[in-house]
Amino acid sequence: MTARREASAPPDLPGYEYVRVLGLGGFADVFLYRQHLPRRDVAVKVLLAGSLDDDVRERFQTEANLMAQLSHHPSIVTIHHAAIAPDGRPYLVMEYCSRTGLAERYRVERIPVPEVLRIGVRLASAVETAHRAGILHRDIKPANVLTTDFGWPALTDFGIAATTGPAVQTMGMSIPWSPPELLAEHPTGDERSDVYALAATVYSLLAGRSPFELPGGNNSAQQLVARIERSPLPSVGREDVPPQLQAVLERAMAKHPSRRFESAVAVARALQEVEAALRLPVTPLDLPDDPSPVPHGVTSGTAPGAAASPFGPPPVVARAGADVLDEDATRLRGVATPGPAVPPGLDEDATRARAVVVGRPVLVAPAPPQAAPPVGVPDAPVGRRGARVAALVAGGVVLAAVVGVLVATVTGDEPEPPVPSETFAPPQTGPAAGPVPAPHSLAGTRADDGSVTFTWQNPDPQDGDRYLWGVLTATGEPTYELVDAERVTVPADQATGEVCIEVSIVRADRSRSALPAEGCTP
Repeated sequence: MTARREASAPPDLPGYEYVRVLGLGGFADVFLYRQHLPRRDVAVKVLLAGSLDDDVRERFQTEANLMAQLSHHPSIVTIHHAAIAPDGRPYLVMEYCSRTGLAERYRVERIPVPEVLRIGVRLASAVETAHRAGILHRDIKPANVLTTDFGWPALTDFGIAATTGPAVQTMGMSIPWSPPELLAEHPTGDERSDVYALAATVYSLLAGRSPFELPGGNNSAQQLVARIERSPLPSVGREDVPPQLQAVLERAMAKHPSRRFESAVAVARALQEVEAALRLPVTPLDLPDDPSPVPHGVTSGTAPGAAASPFGPPPVVARAGADVLDEDATRLRGVATPGPAVPPGLDEDATRARAVVVGRPVLVAPAPPQAAPPVGVPDAPVGRRGARVAALVAGGVVLAAVVGVLVATVTGDEPEPPVPSETFAPPQTGPAAGPVPAPHSLAGTRADDGSVTFTWQNPDPQDGDRYLWGVLTATGEPTYELVDAERVTVPADQATGEVCIEVSIVRADRSRSALPAEGCTP
């Protein structure tokens, strides 16, 4: 962390009275002013005199324009005015958020879980609003979330924001909250990069530290990057944080973008369902065109009577002040993982022809008593294209069930049970069954012949448990295999370099771990 500096001189602004310094940043300082007409307190962000090159001016102008587009959102800072001060420095006049921001809170107080969930849903709504406007924030972290006079989170600092797109070059994100793809030599990112940073911010509010920070350990930029890229997400470490919430964070912060929630609104819905499971009032989504702002079957503002899955329906995808913590030392360059391809032989256009609400119960007809449970696809978000493929598969299962019932009705014969495959339905959770845990103590050992043997432990063994595993790659989904023992071996010809696998517990009813365990061996 660099040494703190003195604030720059506040400019003399016509119609405004200087009050005090609010915070210092790498390129700008923020001051509290009192506006004369209309009379109100405002935060004024002023560029430093030594930062007036063309690039910084362009970033400053971009920030003003982007925040102005999003100012209507209750959890995004309102921009009142932008101009050039008499001394030549550009400045922004913004809404003043008087309450303590998240950067000052999360390291010094234990923020209650219900409050963190409310903050998470509201921030996710703000991020989704930005994404729908074609804007990536690219620097979501506690220091960029202030608190309004009414206690709402207020996302600020769009100075390094960019328009969305598959080839966006990223820069300047703060390492502790950055996803692996933004720490690569040639960084690229999309909405799922903001999803990661959003979840990393929620994690920090719960844990009192950034996600991969080791209290009392080596937390240099190099060490943080290595952990972000390779280490499993540590537990939040609080007994009042339910497993569903930990599972939501782990999914949103998966190493591979294709395995995360596809959008910010999907994160919001998952957090809403954690609220529902905890019998808390469900925080509404702040999305003007969203027809169903709360989870299925839950009334906003009421305490529901049944537990819910931590994962919502298929995914949908930031106020004023300064970054008062000097985190320039943790800013770096900004892993681009190509989106998964449609499986060979499957016409992508055909997948657009039908839509099925995945993850919600669909009543078609009673299943025959001895029919085996339907088998679905692995519970891994695979981008918009993958969502259409999942919808096609789910639609096929529903159609097959209807045809089977009709045949049984006409012929009087019982339909044959479906043939099991090597893929499994998403984890089944609800009042009758809790989430299936992930294996723990996953570790690998390399043999003299170059093969790697991985072992793990089942924290809650039950009759019929099996294990779904696959080798992780940088460019695609694993090829899954089902085994009975808590042990697998990766052959030498597939174990060149670092080898990483994931393992899920599969119950006899085909439900499986809410999130697989991941482990690597050099």
